[in-house]
Amino acid sequence: MERFVIIGAGAAGITAAQVLREFREKDVITVISTDEQVHSRCMLHKYLGHQRDAQGINFVGADFFEKHNIYHLAGQSVSKIDTQAKTVAYGDGYSTPYDKLLIATGAGFFIPPIPHFREAPNVFGFRDLSDALKIDDAFAKGKRVFIVGSGLVGLDAASALCERGAEITIAEMAPRVMPLQTDDYAASVYQKVFEERGCRFLLGIGATDAVVDGEGNITEVILSTGEHVPCDFIIMAAGVRPRIQIALDSGITAERAIQVDDHLRTSAPDVFAAGDCTGLSGVWPDAMAQGKAAALNMAGVDEVYEKPYPFKNTSNFFGVTMLSVGRLDQTEGAEILVHKTPKEYKKAIIKDGKLTGYLSLGDISNSGLYLHLIKNGINVGGKEDRIFRLTFADFYGINEKNGEYVYTV
Repeated sequence: MERFVIIGAGAAGITAAQVLREFREKDVITVISTDEQVHSRCMLHKYLGHQRDAQGINFVGADFFEKHNIYHLAGQSVSKIDTQAKTVAYGDGYSTPYDKLLIATGAGFFIPPIPHFREAPNVFGFRDLSDALKIDDAFAKGKRVFIVGSGLVGLDAASALCERGAEITIAEMAPRVMPLQTDDYAASVYQKVFEERGCRFLLGIGATDAVVDGEGNITEVILSTGEHVPCDFIIMAAGVRPRIQIALDSGITAERAIQVDDHLRTSAPDVFAAGDCTGLSGVWPDAMAQGKAAALNMAGVDEVYEKPYPFKNTSNFFGVTMLSVGRLDQTEGAEILVHKTPKEYKKAIIKDGKLTGYLSLGDISNSGLYLHLIKNGINVGGKEDRIFRLTFADFYGINEKNGEYVYTV
């Protein structure tokens, strides 16, 4: 009987636990998490917007651990991994042994070195349920919100709180909202729908200082323009960092992220890593895929993990849906094709006959094909005139050797 320990109860950790139980019915599986309960990071805005309660964003169900006979050590922080003795220290002097270990600690929000921001008790991230709980408490005391960053996390928080009557200011260093996922036109569409709901955007502007009260809370943010913006609390949504401290403290190789091979093994024997802590991808489905691959290898199945394409996102704010795949900012020497109607907007970037970027606003059907084309570097030469109407049938041809019809993608 083997002992499997998983640190983290997010997408990667929970998927790994479920896959391990499928392959190892009688082995001992333990999940250790700082979270009191399982929750979907992608659904935090539903909780913050009071559309769902905490149990409503649990993506596996309240009886998951009991049903799968998995031990869950909830609300516990891991302090050290002894890779020689194969033990994990957690909580107030407790430890548990392992035969195979998975680190799935995810990523946390980052506070830049702006004066007072790192010390102020009213500065929050928006990555975990614990963050959402703190924001909810703060909102009960004041509705003026200053959000740093207009990426997916920042707009998620803004969409939830503006529906509750918040007075929201969003500062973004880039010249447009969602700078990594949009172009100028798509960004303007999203900016407009947020502004219609009362949000104010400060683009190309950063925070440089703050005014604090006697308790250290920030009451005004000072911008690079010199303007003072009053606020009751701040949400940091401008960047994340993989949670790697436990690996560093335990002698496991990590730089900006925990280093893994193509089987998701770390530098320590029988220790694996998956999810945001590896830096491979910040997308929920990719974290689940990593958790599955790591679990298969832990269970003895030889599973090579194919790294995901690093730039893909979908979003839906106030009924405006968008898919963004590939690099929209790398246009030098590329052919840029645009399709625009009152109801939809599509953009394709083609370089050397290959699709390198694709954006669809308003209609994201058939998105799997475009992701496949970009990820696999498939030539679309000769198909530029119908690039926005492609189907898999466009890549259906005759095998020269046997004359059979086959897909060429």
